[in-house]
Amino acid sequence: MGVTSRSQRRRNSRTVLLLAAVVAGMIGLSFASVPLYRLFCSATGFGGTTQQAETAPTRIAGGLVTVRFDAQTAPGLDWEFRPLKKGIAVHPGEQNEVFFRAVNHSALPVTAQAIYNVTPTKVGIYFDKLQCFCFSDQTLAPGQSVDMGVVFFVDPDMLTDPSTSEVRSITLSYTMFRAPGTSAPTASSASRSPAPSVN
Repeated sequence: MGVTSRSQRRRNSRTVLLLAAVVAGMIGLSFASVPLYRLFCSATGFGGTTQQAETAPTRIAGGLVTVRFDAQTAPGLDWEFRPLKKGIAVHPGEQNEVFFRAVNHSALPVTAQAIYNVTPTKVGIYFDKLQCFCFSDQTLAPGQSVDMGVVFFVDPDMLTDPSTSEVRSITLSYTMFRAPGTSAPTASSASRSPAPSVN
């Protein structure tokens, strides 16, 4: 009984050590794979990741696709952020430009960045941006507003791909976050107007 118990404990210890090594390896791999995952998403459109292009295609398809626009601000960011148009109808292959407006309603300058995705996510590989404000720092003074443009096209190949040929509506969504390394304005750090002078 004692020998069996010791043998069982040794097997259990080896199993625990093996599982701990596997978990540690998986954690390490997950950190190492972040750049590869981003590259994979960018290349395949996985998760609604859009593509980056240098020029629009020369071929313009006859069909129409509705592209809708959505904008949100992350909690703790006192900005107004919205598209100037709710949506537009586009011909795949046609170059288009739309604008999003950001307004800083806080009492201090704030730097923020936008991230994006498209839905349905399967069309990410066919949504190409020529110019975008995403991932770029946007610094606005108190009360300042800015209109930021996005130049894009929908790849005509979307209409001939069996997995996406039925799609006639795409939503491009942005979320604006406070830029990494910046802190939220506080009451103690907010600028105060000087007291009026007494004549």
